[in-house]
Amino acid sequence: MLILLPPSETKSDGGDGSPLDLDALSLPALTPLRQKLADALVDLSADAEASSIALGLGPTQADEIERNAAVWTSSTTPALSRYTGVLYDALDAKSFTKAGRARAASRLWIGSALFGAVRAYDAIPTYRLSGGSKIPGFGTLRSHWKPELSDAIESMSEGVVVDLRSGTYQQLGPVPGAITATVLTEKPDGSRSVVSHFNKHHKGLLARALTLTTAEPRDVKGLAKVATKAGLRVEVASPTELIVLTE
Repeated sequence: MLILLPPSETKSDGGDGSPLDLDALSLPALTPLRQKLADALVDLSADAEASSIALGLGPTQADEIERNAAVWTSSTTPALSRYTGVLYDALDAKSFTKAGRARAASRLWIGSALFGAVRAYDAIPTYRLSGGSKIPGFGTLRSHWKPELSDAIESMSEGVVVDLRSGTYQQLGPVPGAITATVLTEKPDGSRSVVSHFNKHHKGLLARALTLTTAEPRDVKGLAKVATKAGLRVEVASPTELIVLTE
């Protein structure tokens, strides 16, 4: 089973790892594009105004530009520790046992506008680049990633793929046949609506359940069984969609 998580805008600072080594990252076929993007991001950081426009930054976010300037020289930390926020709080990777960390290393991948996709424990620096960003003179990230990233993900997936990335990141590297999760709120009258506030939280809980299970789900029904056992309320909507319900 392969679980694809979305990245987050918020990231932890620092780390105790050596500076970025692209050759040490998973999916080496993506190295040339990663190199090109990282260099472009560093070059962009030399122009604060252009950086702010391209990255959608406000006047109080100058530190994000400084982080990009240091992509090649700053310390690294495992991706699972670098990304923060609601989904990663719910995933709670810090609480994983040794066996849990081994399963995370095997199953968890994180989408990235800069790196395409990285394994849970690949060492990466902090940076600021979103899936919808446009680096001047570089075109859309989708136009660069889509052909290469889709092929790379397919090459590493032997079983079921659970794609929990947001739409923007799914578009960078679509995975045909992947199972997605939709979080819906069910009201007392039985009506349902797409939830935004708790979406990331429940996807984090689902990712945790799927990461830590000793089971090896082969289809959406198997995923539903694991999620239900973990205390989540779910329904199978189709062979490629799992519904997660919250009140």
